[in-house]
Amino acid sequence: MSKRKQHCNPCGCLFDLIFKTLFTVLFIVCLVVFLFWLAFRPNRVNFHVTDAALTQFNLKTTTNTLYYNLDLKLTIRNPNNHIGIYYDGVEARAFYGGQRFASSSSKLPRFYQGKKNTTELNVVLKGQNIVVAGQGNNDGLLSAYNSEKASGVYGIDVKLYLRVRFKLRGFKTPRIKPKFECDLKVPLDSSGKASRTFETTKCGLDW
Repeated sequence: MSKRKQHCNPCGCLFDLIFKTLFTVLFIVCLVVFLFWLAFRPNRVNFHVTDAALTQFNLKTTTNTLYYNLDLKLTIRNPNNHIGIYYDGVEARAFYGGQRFASSSSKLPRFYQGKKNTTELNVVLKGQNIVVAGQGNNDGLLSAYNSEKASGVYGIDVKLYLRVRFKLRGFKTPRIKPKFECDLKVPLDSSGKASRTFETTKCGLDW
């Protein structure tokens, strides 16, 4: 007696075909990404604050107002041999004691950075803003300010918020938004002579 040829259920066959197709596409995409990485080995962009001039940093406790004048010099190094970078937006925000007191979103231009290139940026943060100190959980901020005022060196946290696209030959990636954090120790220079020299600081990627 001859055996009858078995046929799969139409729905089961369709599901099996879709699964195999998706698996094949995913495998090809992963292979392409791996080969891309193997060929070009993209390296992380390096941010450094090379100089910082703080000529005013005065906290009025009666009004909780911080008066500041901070001039930063940044270098951005693209170490990649084949990848260029479009900086569609660069915003610098300054924090003291965890409270933001300044932003430079409207002062930094858009630009393109070629491969193996170092770009210099100047960021000026000047003005006044409310910083709550000496109340409840903010007692630590006032204590830190008084201590740093005596030493003449202030701990200021600068965060860089980016909107960038990468270019590889004729291909451009979608825009991504990485953040970098720079923990600075900035000497006050209110009379033309700072208490000590500012040390170049590397900024780390902030997830």
